[in-house]
Amino acid sequence: MQGRTLEELGLAVAPRDEPLSYPGMWPEESGLLAGDRMLPLDEHDTYEGRVPVLAVGSNACPGQLRHKMAESGITSPIPMVKARVTGLDVGVSGHVSLMGYVSASPFKARGTVRELFLTWLDAQQLAVVDASEGVASPTGAYDRAWLPSSDVRVEPELDYGRPLPGAYVYVNRRGVLHDGNSAPRRHRDQRSLLTELLVSTPRLRELFGNTPEEFCARARFDRRLCARGTRLFAEEKLVVASGLEPYVR
Repeated sequence: MQGRTLEELGLAVAPRDEPLSYPGMWPEESGLLAGDRMLPLDEHDTYEGRVPVLAVGSNACPGQLRHKMAESGITSPIPMVKARVTGLDVGVSGHVSLMGYVSASPFKARGTVRELFLTWLDAQQLAVVDASEGVASPTGAYDRAWLPSSDVRVEPELDYGRPLPGAYVYVNRRGVLHDGNSAPRRHRDQRSLLTELLVSTPRLRELFGNTPEEFCARARFDRRLCARGTRLFAEEKLVVASGLEPYVR
């Protein structure tokens, strides 16, 4: 088998195991995630039977994806393709994750160009990722939305830059955090994000402590505390719409 292991590439750490590493390390190039290895992609490969899903957070981290699939016994490989995305940016979810971090969520940003990863998922893989995002749960954090190319342009690098007809993305049901000026806050590394939130929001410190380490330790697997933190974001009026709500069906 060709390719290199995730450990060799520095891609093995899953944010669900180390919350402050969120969103985790992303690959430097397109590839095929096959178990604990990244293999080269053939630009002539077809993805029949798979759907394109944009990854804006830890779903672009091979270590995290490997963890999710292994929990469900899924062993089929996942193509991860770099893409130029126009009309979308990466913000901060309006909820506290049970994994102990504040995750990323997309927002509509006309004219903005980002390099993101497309994960091409088969039916079983899509069901696993849907479940991990709480899509089918009334108390889940995300809905999966289809973004047509007329509004968000997605150009995979291995398809000679030709745009896709559209792609799926996970949209936070509670919106995204703002930057203090009613515009969505862009997601940064987890330590910097949590430091800023704790410094600016005294009630958040009361719940989660004074440091990013305390925040992660207290939030991790504490469903009640995460729910309180999520409500606090709304009560403190820190949340705005992502602009992607109309695409959710």
